[in-house]
Amino acid sequence: MAVVRERPVGRYGRSADERADHRLRTVGAVLGVALIALIGWFGYHYVVDRSVSGELIKFKVVSATSVEVHLEVRKDRDATGSCTLRSLAENGAEVGRKDVRFGPGETRIDQVVTVRTTAAATSAELLDCTSD
Repeated sequence: MAVVRERPVGRYGRSADERADHRLRTVGAVLGVALIALIGWFGYHYVVDRSVSGELIKFKVVSATSVEVHLEVRKDRDATGSCTLRSLAENGAEVGRKDVRFGPGETRIDQVVTVRTTAAATSAELLDCTSD
């Protein structure tokens, strides 16, 4: 019959596995807190800190050389800036680009913009809106 010997609890300190587990928990907690802080920082600057935002409502291909884009911009009353639009061909190549500038005064700008193209376009998209 085999005799199983157990070490007395607390006499030899913690085992290597227990130390490794504690270290992993600490590193995981620190990385988790850092990730949450980073997501919060990006979220704040994306949602709260933007004074200009735009939305492409719809577009219409008018001819082989132009596309009409219905653009809506929401901004602070004193903000100035621009929105960049582009139109794409069927193969995905960019065939037209236009920067639409706006000044202070209104908080909502709703307008139809014509983007001239170098070839037949099949789509249009809003790339970005920035303030000056």
